[in-house]
Amino acid sequence: MIYHITSRAAWAEARKLKLYRAPSLESEGFIHCSTREQVLGVANEIYRGQSDLLLLCLDASKLHAELRWEAPAHPRGSGAEGAASDSLFPHLYGPLNLDAVVDVHELTESESGFARLPRQP
Repeated sequence: MIYHITSRAAWAEARKLKLYRAPSLESEGFIHCSTREQVLGVANEIYRGQSDLLLLCLDASKLHAELRWEAPAHPRGSGAEGAASDSLFPHLYGPLNLDAVVDVHELTESESGFARLPRQP
């Protein structure tokens, strides 16, 4: 299982189009994803202060686009995903087929940040 954070509006649009394309797919060539261990660090570093966020739970075996495990796109100290972990991140090189999304959860923030994940599906 891998995870992707998106807005409620972007997910609604994807469901309408029957395909999800994150803005990073156009700008960087891939969709940023995380492991369960990485997702809270990413959420707290990149999405702090944002509301209406969803956590997409993806079954990697159902993905149609190529999935690569790579170094963080933003090196440690640049104020982005690299701060969450020094390990490899899953990057999806193409649009996300919706049948790979096995669960969707609200991602809520408390005063101290995103503190916990929903139970695993």
